[in-house]
Amino acid sequence: MIFYGKQDVNETDIRAVEEVLRSDFLTQGPAIERFERCVADYCGAKYAVAVTNATSALHIACLAAGLGKGDVLWTSPITFVASANCARYCGADVDFVDIDDKTYNMSVTALEEKLRQAEAAGRLPKVVVPVHLAGQSCDMKRIHELATAYGFMVLEDASHAVGAEYLGGKVGSCAFSDMAVFSFHPVKIITTGEGGMVLTNSKELYEKLTLYRSHGITRDPAFMTQESDGPWYYQQINLGFNFRMTDIQAALGCSQMQRLDEFVARRRYLAARYDKLLERLPLVTPHVMSDSVPSWHIYIVRVDFSRVKRTKQEIFEKMRERGVTLNLHYIPVHTQPYYEQLGHRSEECPEAMKYYEEAMTLPLYYDLTDEEQNMIVDKLREVL
Repeated sequence: MIFYGKQDVNETDIRAVEEVLRSDFLTQGPAIERFERCVADYCGAKYAVAVTNATSALHIACLAAGLGKGDVLWTSPITFVASANCARYCGADVDFVDIDDKTYNMSVTALEEKLRQAEAAGRLPKVVVPVHLAGQSCDMKRIHELATAYGFMVLEDASHAVGAEYLGGKVGSCAFSDMAVFSFHPVKIITTGEGGMVLTNSKELYEKLTLYRSHGITRDPAFMTQESDGPWYYQQINLGFNFRMTDIQAALGCSQMQRLDEFVARRRYLAARYDKLLERLPLVTPHVMSDSVPSWHIYIVRVDFSRVKRTKQEIFEKMRERGVTLNLHYIPVHTQPYYEQLGHRSEECPEAMKYYEEAMTLPLYYDLTDEEQNMIVDKLREVL
């Protein structure tokens, strides 16, 4: 069975983890800072905070942004639910900005129009979360300009986009945002098993993020309300969480980072090869903006159902019968029962609904061979 994605862990990765297992620190040790510095330096950001997963990264980023009851966060409907749920964890409301019909990222045109309406209604967002679907950056320069004009903070959900480039820089540099979040789940481009990270260029946000990651506790006298009682002393400054990554995970992450460019290069090769192999099939292949170089976490196609007489369910089932597991990224978040109970309706985002009817994700991962890719396309041709 060929699955849509999987990790690649080699002997060097295993030795890096084994070294930590034989060391004095399994958690809260030096491997965490090494991993954070490695990712921050690669992306060109000043600070990085490693956490348990990208969901907790989004959560503490929203808290650091001051998001709370009475505030509203806007994000894309075509994303994993965590991009919206992070606002709800903070007691804030959520609204959705429809997608661009070519890139499937947040539509800047829709965002600008929604901002004009929100300003007139006195209900502007405090935080906007653009999602870099499939590893292609949103139009961050324009989003940054709108953030300056309307006064909201920008939190990039770059869970798919480690290794991606935009306007000549690395995604994660926070050149056009306040913070950016990566995911290191096993199906992502690099993995720590589970894990996530927040990057920022703001010292103030960094300090808040580190507090929220670890119970709101500090041992730094500079942040205490009174003089320290001694070397054992700590203070809880705010209500934080236990979102700490282990040194075991961080060691794997550091090792994987050494192969990040290799991973991304292979994914780009396979994506370009899919573009060519799928040319004559009744599918729409991904559109790439001229200022973006995606890292290709996933490869999404849209089916032209005017030329295909099977349903989407039939396509998924027939491909599975032939040994290939497809996937779908994503079911529009605003149609989930939880968000419907909050008053959201499918017609809010018509482009997202059209996308959902037609989209499917083909297998793409580092060690997918050319022969396996040929087989996937051959089976898809049979089914369509």
